[in-house]
Amino acid sequence: MSLRRKLAVLADAAKYDASCASSGAKGTRSGSGLGSTEGMGICHSYTPDGRCVSLLKILFTNRCLYDCRFCINRASSDTERAAFTVEEVVRLTMDLYRRNYIEGLFLSSGIVVSEDHTMERLVEVARRLREEERFGGYVHLKIIAGASPELVSLAGRYADRLSCNVELPTAGDLAKLAPEKRAESIEGSMHHAAEEIGARKREKSKKAPPFAPAGQSTQMVVGATPTTDQTILRSASTLYRSHGLRRVYYSAYSPIVHADPGLPRKPVTLLREHRLYQADWLFRFYGFEVDELFEEEQALPLDIDPKLAWALRHPELFPLDLNRAPREQLLRVPGLGARRVDRLLSARRQGRLRADDLRALRVSMPKVAPFVHGLEGAGAHHRVLMRTLRTRVQEKRAEQLELFESCAA
Repeated sequence: MSLRRKLAVLADAAKYDASCASSGAKGTRSGSGLGSTEGMGICHSYTPDGRCVSLLKILFTNRCLYDCRFCINRASSDTERAAFTVEEVVRLTMDLYRRNYIEGLFLSSGIVVSEDHTMERLVEVARRLREEERFGGYVHLKIIAGASPELVSLAGRYADRLSCNVELPTAGDLAKLAPEKRAESIEGSMHHAAEEIGARKREKSKKAPPFAPAGQSTQMVVGATPTTDQTILRSASTLYRSHGLRRVYYSAYSPIVHADPGLPRKPVTLLREHRLYQADWLFRFYGFEVDELFEEEQALPLDIDPKLAWALRHPELFPLDLNRAPREQLLRVPGLGARRVDRLLSARRQGRLRADDLRALRVSMPKVAPFVHGLEGAGAHHRVLMRTLRTRVQEKRAEQLELFESCAA
């Protein structure tokens, strides 16, 4: 098979993995020869300040020993198979970088021969890029769950970010759809990487070699099982606390060719995936607890964002006085993001806030006005909008329950 055909097959096979962000990678390989994680730019990823980073996103091979029912590359699938050699991946990466097509590499793989055999190939690609080619760009390696701790340690020496996919939200889901994988093995690999990252951060010597300086992430497929949004986010919250993850990625299930008959026949709406990301942001950066975001149905509303839904369920807490409320309360106001809140607090030190000040800070007045006090006309607007939106939420609940029950069926 030609290299061009391999690239077509294995780049297409890698598109299902969403955990390829390069955030946190700036300046992690200073002193290297070629490549950079900075600049403008294939797969596009974004750094925290909004810069676009182009990545070569491929699988080393789409052959796999495992037969995960939701995966296009499972052993029983009749998809076209291909495999790179280490030399081919290194050459592709360097050639594409020199032509200014990419600034980094995202490398994953199906499992062939054994977990250690596959992990050795991925590590060897990264080693040759760093040591022989002096490549200083972004490298994201997938940890093969169950690989030896020594190989995970080597991977972190050469990669900017590591990721080990939990695949599904719960151990029960994993046993149902991917019986050859074990939650204990996956979390064991994540735990070892987390310990190495933590140890390197505590290392006071600036000469200590970096270890996955952009941290680690994971991905879970949502909607392939009837697992609720509340359970999904509880699992994500546990992963953040236990392994210090930089990000959990949620991938809405979409039926694949020759899909297992036990899986849903319709794709999960991408809006559900979007709501999960919004809720994830709320408990990571806005001080919410996962269970605060849910009522009896254990599902996030699709018609409004979870922060607004929470505010509508707690009208007794609003409106807030923008000139007196502490930061943790302002973060719960719909329409106020963390950066806007910090800017408001800074402006508040200079004098009393007015509606014009909010507009100058580019705060969305239609979103914020019903939930804050002291703005002209906010009182009546608050009562009308809260009543209207609460009615909309109640009307949508029956529809939501019916939707998730049909997906489960």
